Amino acid sequence: MNALKEIARQWFEAFNKHDIEMLLNLYHNEAEHYSPKLKVHQPQTNGFIKGKTALRNWWADAFNRLPNLHYEVLNLTADNKQVFMEYLRQTPGETDLIVGEVLQIKDGKIIASRVYHS
Repeated sequence: MNALKEIARQWFEAFNKHDIEMLLNLYHNEAEHYSPKLKVHQPQTNGFIKGKTALRNWWADAFNRLPNLHYEVLNLTADNKQVFMEYLRQTPGETDLIVGEVLQIKDGKIIASRVYHS
């Protein structure tokens, strides 16, 4: 398996365990993240956050609001700099949502991530 796909696999494992420390270990200290959900739940961010403290706070909030949130991997496509992840966002009481997310990776750490969904 491609090294970047392995990072993505670890990302899904950590996320589905709701293991914030395991997730953070995959990221560079100054990693940037964009999500349309950030725009909704933390409008002051305009959808963008930077750094592990902001990531920790975002995931803690998400896991507290959605304790049964789960992602099912649909597809992983990687080159030597990034991996595109397509997955199904599942949480009880909500319609499943197909999500695309790109992880940009440098020196074995995620330096940027961007989420796409309708």
